[in-house]
Amino acid sequence: MSRADLIQPSATMKISERARQLRREGKDVIDMGLGEPDFSTPPHIVEAACKALEEGKTTYAPAQGIPELREAIAEKVRNENGIPANPENVIVTAGAKYAIYEAMQAIIEPGDEVILLEPAWVSYEACVLLAGGKPVFVKHDETFKSAEIEEHITPKTKMVVVNSPNNPIGVVYPKEFLKKVADLASDHGFYVMADEVYEKIIFDGTHHSIASFDGMFERTITINAFSKTYAMTGWRLGYAVAEEEVIKRMRKIQSHSISSPTTFVQYAGIAALKGDQSFVERMVSEFRRRRDVLVKGLDDLGIEYAPPDGAFYVFMNTGMDSDEFSQRFLEEYYVAVTPGSGFGRSYGTWVRLSYATSVESIREMLERLEKFLERMA
Repeated sequence: MSRADLIQPSATMKISERARQLRREGKDVIDMGLGEPDFSTPPHIVEAACKALEEGKTTYAPAQGIPELREAIAEKVRNENGIPANPENVIVTAGAKYAIYEAMQAIIEPGDEVILLEPAWVSYEACVLLAGGKPVFVKHDETFKSAEIEEHITPKTKMVVVNSPNNPIGVVYPKEFLKKVADLASDHGFYVMADEVYEKIIFDGTHHSIASFDGMFERTITINAFSKTYAMTGWRLGYAVAEEEVIKRMRKIQSHSISSPTTFVQYAGIAALKGDQSFVERMVSEFRRRRDVLVKGLDDLGIEYAPPDGAFYVFMNTGMDSDEFSQRFLEEYYVAVTPGSGFGRSYGTWVRLSYATSVESIREMLERLEKFLERMA
């Protein structure tokens, strides 16, 4: 079987494509499937990209990213995350997803095992398989804030992936759990991939970077991006921070694949990191408001869900097959959600709701959901 045959199309993209098709047909679709902030990129970031274009910064960039942006990223993670990085420890990528793909390609060898906390973001498994590795799914406990990964570590364990705040469940992992992961990594000699793309979108709890823990910088690949924090999804700009040997391997892969991220977009990244951060505060405040409306509605309907501490997702239990629920809710009530089956094998009755949409749409969705559940009773 070819590597491409091992992976499945993205469940998130599939649902959103169908939602767009229904919308083109004139249906009043509420799309709560795609994980994309519904805010415009801040003007000063757009202006920085335009200025770079006007100045002719349209030629190839260094494979690892322009020095100015790598310095800005290193400064950011030192000051905000406590990660002792220099520019040599940073690679700029075409989005966080490509940073994850590159890191897997650079570290995972055929037969290596990678532990994924289930439910896990849809692309982790695909990236492991494309690298020749074996995904090992470990289910969260009933709180969704911990998992017994120690029961699944073997001599073949090469990496554990931790995503906090988490997609799809919205949980912010407590420091105690992250410390356990770090201690296990030190004891057993595996890497931790820390996906921190939602680090600024937190309502409850505190974000902790595993790479800042004692002895963990050399064992951690920290992934981040500009997409969620600065509403820059289509700009495709992300980065990885790791020890220099890992970055060198990733740079080799990048030089033979995309060469480098788009040059003028990298100057927009500098403006994002160094410019006014009030946009982030306003966006997070609005997401909090939407979350509160959504969870109150789910509480009123008596629906079980994971603790939505951060990001902009609620993972809820529908009580029926998630694929059937998602298909019927979209086709009959014109609401797009993502089936839990796309995030692992143990949550076949759960779906992910993205509240990257207006409060009005959330309230309308709740009304449609109530009607759907009454019909299914």
